[in-house]
Amino acid sequence: MSLTRRMQIAQTSELERFMETALKVAFASSDMVCVNQHFGSAKAFAIYAVNRDESQFVEVSQFGQLDQDGNEDKLAVKFQLLEGCAAVYCQAVGASAIKQLVSIGIQPVKVHEGSLIKDLITDLQAEMKAGPSSWLAKAINKNKAVDPSRFNEMADEEWQE
Repeated sequence: MSLTRRMQIAQTSELERFMETALKVAFASSDMVCVNQHFGSAKAFAIYAVNRDESQFVEVSQFGQLDQDGNEDKLAVKFQLLEGCAAVYCQAVGASAIKQLVSIGIQPVKVHEGSLIKDLITDLQAEMKAGPSSWLAKAINKNKAVDPSRFNEMADEEWQE
């Protein structure tokens, strides 16, 4: 199985700044409008950058014909493509794929067939604002850059024993 087509939005300084506060999220979709694909046999992924207030489409990748045949080797290109994503939304995902996704830091999220991508992004943003779930909090913290001045601030704080 191979990647047959990949379109990425050109990186601008504005998009790079946006990505500093955003999470990359993938959606298994054949029409780029709704989630309608099983992870293993997904014909395409739409990838968005999402933060609390905005979202931007950043990439679409398409694959050749895939079957739900239990052949794990076909998933390697998908894992590689999704590197850097915090989550992948799909209609279904097998147990082996779940283990592999979680091991590389990607949260699989099962949704009902036909769930609109724009609605899922809105729900994700609402969760970011309201207090994220454990997987989302972990993804947000992983994405944060370490602030080197934080140590100096802590050293200047008063300590009580």
